[in-house]
Amino acid sequence: MTFDLATFLEEAGVGRRVVHLQPKQVFFSQGSSADSIFYLQTGRAKLTVVSPGGKKATVALLRAGEFIGDESLASVGGLYLTTASAIVVCTALQIAREEMIRVMHEEHSLSEMYMKFLLARSMRTHADLVDQLFNSSEKRLARILLLFAEFGEPGKPEPFIPPITQDDLAEMVGTTRSRVSFFMNRFRQLGLIEYDGRIRVHKSLLNVILHDHFTEQELRVRGGVKGTSVHEPGQ
Repeated sequence: MTFDLATFLEEAGVGRRVVHLQPKQVFFSQGSSADSIFYLQTGRAKLTVVSPGGKKATVALLRAGEFIGDESLASVGGLYLTTASAIVVCTALQIAREEMIRVMHEEHSLSEMYMKFLLARSMRTHADLVDQLFNSSEKRLARILLLFAEFGEPGKPEPFIPPITQDDLAEMVGTTRSRVSFFMNRFRQLGLIEYDGRIRVHKSLLNVILHDHFTEQELRVRGGVKGTSVHEPGQ
């Protein structure tokens, strides 16, 4: 039979099954046996790692169309190096290690797609590293919000990002919740975002990344931040 890549990544079959996860549910945990790779069909997920000292950090944000758990293809008996968890409701195809390797050997379309994914992941990882090393917490928060909003894709409106708490954003940025709240207030004061139960990101938020100290300059012109606070959903 002719191999259909879309069908392979959408439907259950030999060595693969469709799984559904609720927010905060895990695909796999750091240190567990890496026996499967996941293809995220819908939803948003993140990769986190915990240091030997117990410090937790978010190392990647994932969206539909990406693979999760590359370690499973590296070696037999390997372990997952991170914990993958759902940010919102997710649907994914869980593919057994042996089945994924077999089909990649036999079907050029899958191996080519996976190579393109790895190259894109590598480029984004480099960008994340530069962001972490050289950018301020404010810029890192702006970049994360823009990534969630998927800016850069033509023809899309300014969207609401998936529901997320300020604690989660603080973990991703690598700062405190109070700092995230402070920056969110500034973004809203400048009209860069809207916040009414959910966050709506405007393209003008790109200015925070493209121009150094953009918000400080703008706020001096406007006379400072008003005494407003950003509340999370339900507060």
